[in-house]
Amino acid sequence: QLQLVESGGGLVQPGGSLRLSCTASEFALDDYAVGWFRQAPGKEREAVSCITSDGTNTHAEDSVVGRFTTSRDNAKATVYLQMDNLKPEDTANYFCAAEWNPQLMLCIVELQKGRYTHWGQGTQVTVSS
Repeated sequence: QLQLVESGGGLVQPGGSLRLSCTASEFALDDYAVGWFRQAPGKEREAVSCITSDGTNTHAEDSVVGRFTTSRDNAKATVYLQMDNLKPEDTANYFCAAEWNPQLMLCIVELQKGRYTHWGQGTQVTVSS
């Protein structure tokens, strides 16, 4: 069973940056498309971004495009979410999720379904002055 662990969350001031990591334990992440989601208290889960298994395609939702960047290092079985120019409305618990799909060319296909098989426990991001 693929297990995902997120890290890198914390408290940051508006305009600041954080880099989240999503690391797979015991199994390689090479053949998995990965998505990032977030959920704020009292709100529904929201898709944030995604990346294909080989990293050649990424997508960011309108709320974060131009500020958040998704990348991966398959040698380290890790996917990253670089978050810049953070805003208070970015405050949420951030989750990564993975779905085995080595031939996926557009990661948004999986992101829109939201039916990833493997999910992490999340890491809290708080943007506040």
